[in-house]
Amino acid sequence: MTSRDSMNGGAQARALTLTDARRLRADRARQIADVLRRQVLHGNFRSGVLPTEAELVRDFATSRNAVRDALDLLRAEGLIERCPGVGTTVATEKYPHGLERLLGLAETLREHGEVTNEVRTTGLITPPREIATRLRLPAGEPVVYIERLRRLNGLPLSLDLTYVARDLGEQLLAEDLTHTDIFVLLERISGQPLGLGELTVEAVNADPHSAAMLQAPRGAALLMVERLTHLADGRPVDLEFIRFRGDRITMSGTLRRGESPGTVQPTEPF
Repeated sequence: MTSRDSMNGGAQARALTLTDARRLRADRARQIADVLRRQVLHGNFRSGVLPTEAELVRDFATSRNAVRDALDLLRAEGLIERCPGVGTTVATEKYPHGLERLLGLAETLREHGEVTNEVRTTGLITPPREIATRLRLPAGEPVVYIERLRRLNGLPLSLDLTYVARDLGEQLLAEDLTHTDIFVLLERISGQPLGLGELTVEAVNADPHSAAMLQAPRGAALLMVERLTHLADGRPVDLEFIRFRGDRITMSGTLRRGESPGTVQPTEPF
C-alpha cells in the first residue's frame, strides 16, 4: 500500500487492465456487437458492406472467434447478412424516432419516406374504466376508437390503437386519416396546438393479431409505446397504444441531469 493509499484509509481502488484472456468470449462478443450495431444504425457503412473479419479483429484487438460471435448476434437480430464470397452486408435499415418533440409519425419520419395509414377500424365504443380515467371522462362516456396499420415506404411499421375524446374524435372520422397524422388533425379541429405528451416505452412480444398485421414472426420483439397527449390547455384528448416493429425503428433522445427552469410538469400522475 502506498503512502497515499494509507492517507485515504485504503479507500482508493486501482483499476485493473482487462485483457481478452481474462474475459469470457461471450462478454467480448456483446461489446463488439454493441459498437457495430450503432455503426450500422447510424449509416457508417455507406457501401452496405462491413469490414472483413480480419479488419474487425485488428480494430477491436480481439480474437476471430469473438468477432464471429458478435456478427452472429447481429445476424440473429436481422441487421446483417453473411454471404460467402460477398462478405457481411447490412440487411435492413432502422429508422430513428426522436423522443424530444411531440410529433406524429409522418412528421417524425418525413426525411425517410412516405408514411401511409391503413384505417382498419373506427367507431364509438364504451371504453374500459382505465381509458376513461386517463382521458378524464365520466365512466361510461363513449370515445372514438381508431385502429391503423402504418407503413413507411410500403413496409409495415406500426399498429396504432387510438382512443380520442368524442367531441374531437367524431370530427376526426370525417378527415383524411389515410394520409394525415392525427396530431395535425387534432390541432386543426380543436383550434389550439398540442401541448404535453406523456410517454412509456417497453418491449413486448407480438401477439398473433399484431404479428399478422405487421408481417412479423409470432412472438417477435416489438417496441410498445403508450402515449397520452394533451392540448395546450392541459386537457388530455388522445390515448394511444402503438406497437412498432422492433427491427425497423430506434428510439433516441437527449437527456439532461437535473431539472431546468421552466420544465413543464404533467398535469396528472402518469
